[in-house]
Amino acid sequence: MGQEKDKEKRFSWFWRWFLNNQVVTSLLIVLLILLILLVFTKVSYLFKPVWQFVGVVGLPLIMAGILYYLMNPVVDYLEKKQIPRLWSIIGLFIVVVALIIWGLVVIVPKIQEQTISFGNHFPQYIDTIDQKMQEILSDPFFAQFRSQLEDMGDRLINSLGDIIRNISTFTVQGLGSFFGAVATIVVAIITMPFILFYLLKDGKQLAPYLMKFLPNKMRQPTLKVLGEVNSQVSSYIRGQLTVAFAVAVMFILGFSFIGLDYAITLGITAGFLNLIPYLGSFLAMVPAVFLGIVGGPVLLAKVLVVFVIEQTIEGRVISPLVLGSQLDIHPVTILVVLLTSGKLFGVVGVILGIPVYAAAKVIITHIFEWYKDVSSLYHEEEELKKLE
Repeated sequence: MGQEKDKEKRFSWFWRWFLNNQVVTSLLIVLLILLILLVFTKVSYLFKPVWQFVGVVGLPLIMAGILYYLMNPVVDYLEKKQIPRLWSIIGLFIVVVALIIWGLVVIVPKIQEQTISFGNHFPQYIDTIDQKMQEILSDPFFAQFRSQLEDMGDRLINSLGDIIRNISTFTVQGLGSFFGAVATIVVAIITMPFILFYLLKDGKQLAPYLMKFLPNKMRQPTLKVLGEVNSQVSSYIRGQLTVAFAVAVMFILGFSFIGLDYAITLGITAGFLNLIPYLGSFLAMVPAVFLGIVGGPVLLAKVLVVFVIEQTIEGRVISPLVLGSQLDIHPVTILVVLLTSGKLFGVVGVILGIPVYAAAKVIITHIFEWYKDVSSLYHEEEELKKLE
């Protein structure tokens, strides 16, 4: 009898301080994640066909999903006004096609013209900047740093030369990859409208259909999680695209007002770059500041004023009004997610990293809340209160 009590006591101690300990459990979870990542890196070649399939199927799904979140509120609004959903979708498709045709006829030729003009004048811009640099280096204050600055310039020119040589030695394999990417994009553009049509038409029936495959007690919590994920992702996509459009319009108007060349191209580029949180605004400054330096100190000052005004309006009015604090993600976390997703998945990762992280955060939060309810690891405070 005494031996059984001693055994039970030893087991209780082992359970309390090892198996039922928050720190140990957290360490085990971290080790398990690291082990999974290690195994994945060793057998990643096995998943290559899967990634290829996802690359072909994922692009039209992503494109259709983004347009779905933009167009679905309009379709829902028209449906509430007693307009049949099918006719609302068809009418919206006609409007979108008309806007695309207008963009191809009006906007694209202007962008093409400005891009060609920039390419033709680029050598002159480089010569102008070189002359300005020589004037700066001739100043007595900068004369002592002349050799270091010239070395930096030579290294930069050599690096640009290496890049140009690498581009010029474009291999057949690279050419095949290029045409493969073009084919994937063409297939995505062709299939995307069909996917979008059925998402708008039957998208609301998808979640209830999937719930049929789950046990009854899991259906309601799963629907709640899916609803929160849908709300987070849809709000982010609609908000980011709205802000990007507003940024593009502000830059086009601002650059046109100060007389900066290529205002339309620079404004649209800034709008697209603004899809990258925090970093996009600084990236958009580079070409405009470059042209401002070429145009002289007065034009450069005007460019900087336009950026200050745009950042003030965007940060104080547009972003709080459109985005608010709905994602509740710390800026440092956003930067880490952007850097990681960009390193792993390139431009697509930079654009989609934040909404994917937001969705994963919702799912993991609910899993953690469920784990807290079923586990005794997080009931210590309640037990201490009872003892008091």
